Amino acid sequence: MKARFITLEGVDGAGKSSFVPWIEQRLRAAGRPVLVTREPGGTPAGEQLRSILLHGDVRPETEVLLLFAARKEHLDKVILPALRAGTWVLCDRFTDATFAYQGSGRGVDREHIAHLERWIQGGVQPDLTILFDLPVDVARARSASARHPDRFESEQMDFFDRVRAGYRMRATADPGRIRVIDASRSMSEVEAQLAAIELLR
Repeated sequence: MKARFITLEGVDGAGKSSFVPWIEQRLRAAGRPVLVTREPGGTPAGEQLRSILLHGDVRPETEVLLLFAARKEHLDKVILPALRAGTWVLCDRFTDATFAYQGSGRGVDREHIAHLERWIQGGVQPDLTILFDLPVDVARARSASARHPDRFESEQMDFFDRVRAGYRMRATADPGRIRVIDASRSMSEVEAQLAAIELLR
């Protein structure tokens, strides 16, 4: 089986990051080499841009431009070389997050985001996106313990309502790629949902 590109998505507090090691271990147990990475970030330049995005004072349109600048570095220097070498890539967030957070959450025109997506990615899309979905109030309660919340974690409930709606809209538009997981369930129940996904068997 050729190397696959898998991304994890969801609002802050959905718990997706908690399952990265579980998914990585499952893929490795099946004999698949895996590279785990994240966005924004994944490269030295990307990590610097991540710091600006999470803690700087920038406009929504600037957020989009910084995200795609980091994504270009990430694709060219990490994701695509790994896939070409036969290594599966497991990435915490990708372009669906930009459509959800900056498009639906911030109100940036989705056509502008789509234009950058076509330019920067050149048709590259994840083979599988796992969307950890749950009610925003539950997600907020889970993330309330963050000691030093970043710019996104500090947003109000209505922002995350829009983000969740954006994610669900993406999932409805692309059900073949985006698998929705009920992240409000127990950890064992979430693991069972993940185990049912073909690429993770």
